[in-house]
Amino acid sequence: MNVELITREDLQNLKNEIVAELKSILLQQKPSEGTWLRSAQVRKMLSISPGTLQNLRIQGHLRFTKIGGCFFYSQRDIAAILNQNGSKR
Repeated sequence: MNVELITREDLQNLKNEIVAELKSILLQQKPSEGTWLRSAQVRKMLSISPGTLQNLRIQGHLRFTKIGGCFFYSQRDIAAILNQNGSKR
């Protein structure tokens, strides 16, 4: 029987490879200026709750446009947030 051990370093390397691959995929998909997203789409992209999204709006971290009762967000702004937070790690 052949047994292989996976170390924390192996897992960290795998994580780094996955993050690098996701960044390259996101950079290839450049959003157009006219693309708008609704709150549910933004929450799904950022994996956040409705309350967290509301806090991002209130604190001015995320620009939005409100039409009627719906909030809309620029896809470019969302991509910038993702890139900004990814570079802090």
